[in-house]
Amino acid sequence: MKKIALAVAAIAALSAPALAADMAPRYTKAPAPIVAVWNWTGFYIGGNAGYSWGRGSSDVSYYNTATGLLIAPPPGSITGASYDMNGAIAGGQIGYNWQSSNWVFGVEADAQWSGEKGRAGYSCAATLIGGPCLPGLTFLPAGATGTNLTLDSHLEWFGTVRGRVGVLATPQVLFYGTGGLAYGSIKTTGSLTGFTPAGVALIATGSNSDVRLGWTVGAGVEGKLTSNWSAKLEYLYMDFDSFRAASFTLAPASAIRADVDTRFRDHVLRVGLNYTFGGPVVAKY
Repeated sequence: MKKIALAVAAIAALSAPALAADMAPRYTKAPAPIVAVWNWTGFYIGGNAGYSWGRGSSDVSYYNTATGLLIAPPPGSITGASYDMNGAIAGGQIGYNWQSSNWVFGVEADAQWSGEKGRAGYSCAATLIGGPCLPGLTFLPAGATGTNLTLDSHLEWFGTVRGRVGVLATPQVLFYGTGGLAYGSIKTTGSLTGFTPAGVALIATGSNSDVRLGWTVGAGVEGKLTSNWSAKLEYLYMDFDSFRAASFTLAPASAIRADVDTRFRDHVLRVGLNYTFGGPVVAKY
């Protein structure tokens, strides 16, 4: 019995380390972190609103409709003037971005309603006996100062088609430059007043809308709010070259016509909200 007890004690002593090892705590590897890699590639659509500080400049040329000759206005005439065309704007945009590393390339088109308006006054001054600004008139009626034009200009709507190139300051913040084609409808309304050779007061009114092409450049910053939504702040400069905006005539009662040539430049500041069809690429490490 003594030998059996000693054998059992020896077996127990040898088994103790193995049992202790089996009871040791077990550790499992922590799951790999999930990191969102923001991807700017994809189609987007959005809306915007802002304000524009426009500047119109118009030159008026007077012609004798009986002879077809250009009238040289005497001193005191106002044949050229610049005027502010400021107002609110609102519209929408659509575009596509391609991301390559920290660079983002894209194209965007937008269309805008505009409340930009301006007014200016012009004159072809009369001499004491009328002169070329009051054709056929040999005397100056009381209160007559010549042939006068009041002009109202209104940028009714405009749009752009532009390329965009930007760099990511962070995965969610994009700084970009942009430029391309601008187009818009400029409505010109005017009232031309004068006198017949008999001294009877005349007024001719009219309006004309013209869709013009120009160019635009600008810059902006855009930041992702969520995987699909982003907000932007953008500045654009637009320039529409000089064009024949309208013609006003008092003929045949008075042989005088006024042709108006206008150039329009604009500074646009707007905020926008875009929705991108897609989302961030989720990567595991």
